[in-house]
Amino acid sequence: VVYDDTIKGKRPAILVIPEWWGLNDYTKSRAKQLAELGYIAMAADMYGDGRIAANPKEAQQLANTYYENPALTKTRVDAAISQLKSFSQTDTSNMAAIGYCFGGFVVLNAAKLGADLKGIVTFHGGLTGVTPDKDLLKAKILVCHGGADEFENPHVAEFKKQMDAIGADYTFKVYPDASHAFSNPAATANGEKFNMPIKYNKAADIASWNDMKEFFQKLF
Repeated sequence: VVYDDTIKGKRPAILVIPEWWGLNDYTKSRAKQLAELGYIAMAADMYGDGRIAANPKEAQQLANTYYENPALTKTRVDAAISQLKSFSQTDTSNMAAIGYCFGGFVVLNAAKLGADLKGIVTFHGGLTGVTPDKDLLKAKILVCHGGADEFENPHVAEFKKQMDAIGADYTFKVYPDASHAFSNPAATANGEKFNMPIKYNKAADIASWNDMKEFFQKLF
């Protein structure tokens, strides 16, 4: 949990849900960036005991718990929201969440299942899971998607169709030539090491972060 001590009083709170690797330094660095913007931020450990996957096989095994049972996303996010609400710095009426890759799948599904969040942002996040329900989905949504994302491109049309069918308040931003994991500077090395179609894209990283900042300024 990170926040700026020099800022007095309550401020909007943002959950940060990691990529499928687990709660690593990259996720923590994003929480720190949010604190620098004036928010209180909490990077959440979705696997427990600080487990971090050493390779894609381990990551898939850990993440599959949620992919196979998307309803679990809400129970974990609800627990994180409850914890974040306990801090005196948190404005409990202004809470949001961001997620990366697997974390995007988590925050999107938690929101679709009615999590108490004003808005969510996904960065190269998973677009599958539960079918949205207009009576449950309260959050505004910003999807930051790489135009060259081989993992998620097959799901884009169905995602938009489902969201449009319930009149969801969502924005779908596409960053040309950006692959899956485009916001993570370590993605290029991981892609080469594990033979995965992922790569860092600085332009998309900067653009998506700025789009998130604008989204939160309007949301709060």
